[in-house]
Amino acid sequence: MKDSRNVIDAYKGWPVQDIVADLDTHGSPLEIAIENLERDFNMGTIVRSANAFGVRRVHVIGRRQWNKRGAMMTDKYIHIEYHLSVAEFRASVGDRRIVAVDNVERARGLNAEPLPRHAVLVFGAEGPGLSTDLLAIADDLIAIEQFGSTRSLNVGVAAGIVMYEWTRQHRGS
Repeated sequence: MKDSRNVIDAYKGWPVQDIVADLDTHGSPLEIAIENLERDFNMGTIVRSANAFGVRRVHVIGRRQWNKRGAMMTDKYIHIEYHLSVAEFRASVGDRRIVAVDNVERARGLNAEPLPRHAVLVFGAEGPGLSTDLLAIADDLIAIEQFGSTRSLNVGVAAGIVMYEWTRQHRGS
């Protein structure tokens, strides 16, 4: 029987729980968080990109409901944790550095210095970005340098760029 799932060839025919267990043995120490204030459709794209980069844990802060269409079923292979508040999220990540990604005034450029290895990259909703509560608990605040006329990137695109940069720095080729 043909396996039509969007998984690499090595996982064709494997049950989901076996794929998850195997991924957990060699996944990335990077974690991702999404502040879900508006049920943003970009969340699915961020989850799918997280899967592609080997991220094993995604935190959703705020609303539990989100549009999973963009994830293309990759959310089945990642551990997703839901947090009702920013304080609950902060407590759950322990000593990991929280790196907020937003194009606010005090953010440093993505290329300014290396990203921490044991980090949680946090992305906000398209439009409003991250809340002031989330920005207040962040250990680092970064923005992607831009050189054109637009003020911002789509949050799904921004998440992919920053995850790639973290992967380039910490996992090599």
